[in-house]
Amino acid sequence: MKSIEEYQSTGKELYDLLRLSTYPVAVRYVKSLEDIPAGFIRPSFFKQKWSLCQAITYARRGAARIAMTADDNFCVPASYGQGWLPFLSYDDLIESQRLNKWRESLEAEKRVQAEFAAELVTHEGYRKVKGNIGFLLAPLTETPFVPDSILFYGTPGQLTHAIQALAYEGKHIIKSSFIGFAESCMKGALFPYVTGKPQYVSPGAGDQSFSGTGEHEVAIGIPGDLLFYIKEKLFRTGGPSNKGLPQRTLLAGQLSEKLLPGWTFLRKKIEEIKQK
Repeated sequence: MKSIEEYQSTGKELYDLLRLSTYPVAVRYVKSLEDIPAGFIRPSFFKQKWSLCQAITYARRGAARIAMTADDNFCVPASYGQGWLPFLSYDDLIESQRLNKWRESLEAEKRVQAEFAAELVTHEGYRKVKGNIGFLLAPLTETPFVPDSILFYGTPGQLTHAIQALAYEGKHIIKSSFIGFAESCMKGALFPYVTGKPQYVSPGAGDQSFSGTGEHEVAIGIPGDLLFYIKEKLFRTGGPSNKGLPQRTLLAGQLSEKLLPGWTFLRKKIEEIKQK
């Protein structure tokens, strides 16, 4: 197992290499209030409630160390989805969503929830959720814990390099579903923790309404231990043709298939086939 210091230093390296404007966020799930370290703030300390996506923003923009439980979170469906409200039923969630008119009909809401959560609740890793009462958030560069999952926010251009690194050996190809809700809290934090697979996060209604996520921002959520894989494979895609960051654009002009050896190979094959 990697040390906390290795997570911090690798987080700092990726923060610099990807030229991110906000810190990657380390996430750790806890099963009791006693698991919350000293120095972590909770909105309830100030007689406030935040959303989970708000707390993520404070961690990535303000370098804050935050603990969130159901008592701290005003977005009750998110607490339900995290497994922090086991006494509520699935029917309670559906009725809540129906009252908010997120979908065209009750049947549509049931279809959305069933499909969105299918991989999560049927995965063997879902057993880890049982007994959780909240999570800890901290900037990865200063994390005091080994993270269960990590969230990276950036532009599509920046995070494309991380996605290419994940797919470099064909091992960690991202496959995600999108419903416009439950993006950072569920897909960014919970899904990677449960399934061990990375997720692409398209900031949803909560992210944009409550947490100040920019229109230009997207995110990826990864299991904590994939941090070192991304660092190892970063900027390898394409070999010498990978120019890293800042992004260098080749404007179309006198370009041809000779730009890359693979394209040259395919052009030759096409010409050979034509001549037969």
